[in-house]
Amino acid sequence: MPNSLFIPIMLATAREERQSEKVANYVLAQAKKYGFESEIVDVKDYVTNRTIPPWQDQSEIRTWREIMKRADGLIIVTPEYNHGYPGELKLVLDQLSDEYKKKPVSICAVSSGQFGGARVVEILWNVLIELQLVPVSTSVNFPYVRELFDKNENIRDQKYDKYVSVMLNEIDWFAKTLKLGREKYGE
Repeated sequence: MPNSLFIPIMLATAREERQSEKVANYVLAQAKKYGFESEIVDVKDYVTNRTIPPWQDQSEIRTWREIMKRADGLIIVTPEYNHGYPGELKLVLDQLSDEYKKKPVSICAVSSGQFGGARVVEILWNVLIELQLVPVSTSVNFPYVRELFDKNENIRDQKYDKYVSVMLNEIDWFAKTLKLGREKYGE
């Protein structure tokens, strides 16, 4: 089914040897197969050593700003670090404001443990709501991430195709509905 929605996938950590990159690449392939126009937005390309407020037009964030202006929604792939999210994710998210308004967001949480980042989803929701993004209820948790992918970075458990498909269906519905609302009623 052709889809004209642009849904970028944010890789939310700049850590060396990050396991969440495997998940981001997998989700990107699934999003493209679904029909979304998509790309990976890597926080390491936009993170600064300080918080840049949204009202400052800094060259470091112009590309990120343009991506989110164009985006119809967002998928965040984030690891859980010490029951929270990476600091660089917060720095990048805080750089924008109006570009997020009334756009759906879904979270793919990653961890090396059994809960697959469940705590990071709970914590990140409050930040996303404050930014006026619309978190969708379907998130996908990727536990034991080191064992979940083979040496070629292919996912070993095909049930994730279904989990991600459910998430993509939900973000698709919200992206289309909210886009119509923004066009009709403004932001």
